[in-house]
Amino acid sequence: MTLDVLNWTIADHLRARASGVSVRSIIDATLLAFEELDDRAIIIGSTLAALARAEADRLDRVDASGFPLHGIPFVVKDNIDVAGVATTCACPSFAYTPATDALAVARLRAAGAIPVAKTNLDQFATGLVGTRSPYGTPINPHHPHLVPGGSSSGSAVAVARGLVPFALGTDTAGSGRVPAAMCGIVGVKPTVGRLPSLGVVPAVRRLDCVSTFARRVDDARLVADLASGPDPADAFTRQPAEAVIAIRQIGVARRSDLTPLLEPDALVAYDDSIDLVRRLGFHVVEVDIEGFLATGALLYGGAVVAERTSVVGPHIASGAADLDPTVRAIVLGGATKSATEAYETEYRLIEHRARFAPTWSVVDALVLPTTPGVVALADVAADPVGANARLGTFTTAANLLDLAVVCVPAGMRPDGLPSGVQIIGPAWSDAALCDVAATLMGEAVDATSTRIGEQTVVVVGAHLSGMALHHQLSSRGARLVRATTTAAKYRLFALAGTVPPKPGLRRTDGDDGKAIAVEVWALAPSRFASFVADIPPPLGIGKVELADGSWHSGFICEPLGFEGATDITSFGGWRAYIAAMVAAKSTS
Repeated sequence: MTLDVLNWTIADHLRARASGVSVRSIIDATLLAFEELDDRAIIIGSTLAALARAEADRLDRVDASGFPLHGIPFVVKDNIDVAGVATTCACPSFAYTPATDALAVARLRAAGAIPVAKTNLDQFATGLVGTRSPYGTPINPHHPHLVPGGSSSGSAVAVARGLVPFALGTDTAGSGRVPAAMCGIVGVKPTVGRLPSLGVVPAVRRLDCVSTFARRVDDARLVADLASGPDPADAFTRQPAEAVIAIRQIGVARRSDLTPLLEPDALVAYDDSIDLVRRLGFHVVEVDIEGFLATGALLYGGAVVAERTSVVGPHIASGAADLDPTVRAIVLGGATKSATEAYETEYRLIEHRARFAPTWSVVDALVLPTTPGVVALADVAADPVGANARLGTFTTAANLLDLAVVCVPAGMRPDGLPSGVQIIGPAWSDAALCDVAATLMGEAVDATSTRIGEQTVVVVGAHLSGMALHHQLSSRGARLVRATTTAAKYRLFALAGTVPPKPGLRRTDGDDGKAIAVEVWALAPSRFASFVADIPPPLGIGKVELADGSWHSGFICEPLGFEGATDITSFGGWRAYIAAMVAAKSTS
């Protein structure tokens, strides 16, 4: 029987390897899933299959220790070199076969990962729609009438369809984040120069980033970490600077700035995301994003596009038959830019950076929409340039301003279509942004306790199984992961005046904390958001430490809620307290 590897995360792969499943069987199953796919447009060529099987056989003969990605398959956007396989940039007439891997690919191979396919893209990574390719348009896996987003269309679709746990893309203007949002997955756009771009066909070499896609933040983060670091062979890599450690203050766009830009349903999804940010305990501050948006306009509105022309302009000027007409017009337009215009663009960029820099004295990160809304295939057919430009409204500024970004799903819009938000920070805030993103996604620190795509919540009171509000979990298809206790650092209180009765959990810094009985439940991400929305004050969702030292999203209480509350810590948990109260009433 063929192994079913669809929707496996990195943790699933590692567990399978630990249980004795061979690398070769995993790679064979992955390749078969690609062969049976009804969307050939996400893959370019099949020459990697034999190489992948040979690599799997080699890895089956070596000790897995020291290989954090031992035998795990991934795909690579086809503007990134894989040794022995043609790099086409979605333009067959441009194709060449590199002798070596791109440096980022080589680092992932060194960690044990196996590239199994090259993926489609907007030609020469020039586009955000995913439709500008002679190979066709990859099918948006959730909404076939929508574009998949680009330019890393094939990589995002492959991850969203569960074919591989992670993929490499690139991001200069949003090519990693837009398809992540349109396909409902995680996209990490690192600090410029954190991951090497050597072996990537440049778009704007000084701004290009190798990006990572996954269905979990921790997977996308791990891959980016393994591929990162300066290298003397790549002059565009950078030594890490002082990193942002923690994020407490989050900036959001003023409502008046967003209303004219967002589709109404997209605005609802964004508002829901900001409500979640607040409930998770972050302090939210409205900020002016005018400078952010103005900066983004320079990427195609100034002379920056001439950098793209310098790389692929000669081939496009050749008039090859497989050139996309929109890409051709954009790239050749760069040839009209003068040196004077280039300097003027740089001066404006310096001014914008200076205007935007004070933002980081007010907030630690920004949470903004990834796109203003969705774009249908019909929209692109009617207006290919305008539809593409709209998708980049909130993404094109990031690399120009030297920002790091993580894109995560923002839940579903009222009309059921996808939406995403970006968590944005200054250069080298990558790790802190991933922490926030994982919190928003409800990812457990102990990933082995959850199934694919689930989000965990620690319940301590009326939501426990058999209690008055448990139906709010059961009606959403929640699954009990385990019954356990908190770390011995909490006190439990019966809150005054709550109906039905509810407890409040408070962490203590002293030695008077106790372990409190809790349950860990898992929900689908879309249902987790609606569950959190039903929680009344003074309760909310924050981070709770369990006895094993792991941290999970769970019920906490605002300080005001403890006024008039009764300390019931001695009972060890809400269930024991309720049982004691019932027993007392029956004997009175």
